[in-house]
Amino acid sequence: MSLVGSGVSALRLPRDETPPLWAVLRRVLIAFGLLGLAVLTVFLDRHGYADNDGNGVGLLDAVYYATVSLSTTGYGDIAPLTQQARLINVLVVTPLRVLFLIVLVGTTLEVLTERTREQYRQNRWKAHMQAHTVVVGYGTKGRSAVRALLADGYPRDRIVVVDGDPGVVAEANADGIAAVLGDATRRAVLEQARVRTAERVLVSSARDDTAILVVLTVRQMNPGAPIVSAVRESENAPLLEQSGATSVVVSSEAAGRLLAVAAVSPATGKVVEDLLVSHAGLELNERAVTPDEVGRAVRDLDAVVLAVLRGGRICRYASDEADLLLADDRLVVVRDTGRPHRD
Repeated sequence: MSLVGSGVSALRLPRDETPPLWAVLRRVLIAFGLLGLAVLTVFLDRHGYADNDGNGVGLLDAVYYATVSLSTTGYGDIAPLTQQARLINVLVVTPLRVLFLIVLVGTTLEVLTERTREQYRQNRWKAHMQAHTVVVGYGTKGRSAVRALLADGYPRDRIVVVDGDPGVVAEANADGIAAVLGDATRRAVLEQARVRTAERVLVSSARDDTAILVVLTVRQMNPGAPIVSAVRESENAPLLEQSGATSVVVSSEAAGRLLAVAAVSPATGKVVEDLLVSHAGLELNERAVTPDEVGRAVRDLDAVVLAVLRGGRICRYASDEADLLLADDRLVVVRDTGRPHRD
């Protein structure tokens, strides 16, 4: 994964890729369908046509006339004579000829219009993209964060990935996620990801110094959005917080702590891992206090409460400060993913 590059950015939106063979086959089928419709039209009105050989117009003649007409060859040996036949040629055969030619040169037209259509898609995407989640870095941590968001029901089309590796960006598109290719420390790249209107930003770069620069830039562009950043070394966590990160996750220490817990007590390690993996049994959930819980003590609730969020502060379970619940409090609880939960 690379987040620092030349500074050139490009928005890549996911799309449904059609296999080349099927694209060609589809055009061939459409062309034969148009030809068949032209043959049927001429054959049903065959008495309105004249052949130079003096014989009537049969099915083979109708196929021949439709073929040379749609291909604009037009030898003139078979021609419409009656007013009805000529009117049908104007209203039916000529439009079919135009459609037939469009199908034949469809590949060329598609190439010529691809850039215009892609620009339209990007402009439409930028106009509607707001209150979304920007994930800087689509490596192991970034992909895991995106999978967790999707597992919790977050819309796929409200996630934007920023990464400097073209291969990684292609992987994000293959996962159905819009991505921006470029250096995430540059404002122009973050502008492409619509960071100014983002609801939150997750930073999962491979280097701590890059994460600090990204957080600084994001905070300048979006002063109010929560920024969650991963950091390898705990000594760099204060720098990220000073740069504007709302929350910092020390990945190396978290992994090391989990390893130690699992080594000392494998069962405890399983429980902690269970809490970290979405929809694996147990998981952490934040919810509002319900009306029937207001004024009650935390210890009297049926839910397993780990903390109370009050006025921007986190009150631990054992804190006397959060003993009686208020209407504006929010609870961090442990719930069973097999049971419905209250928001």
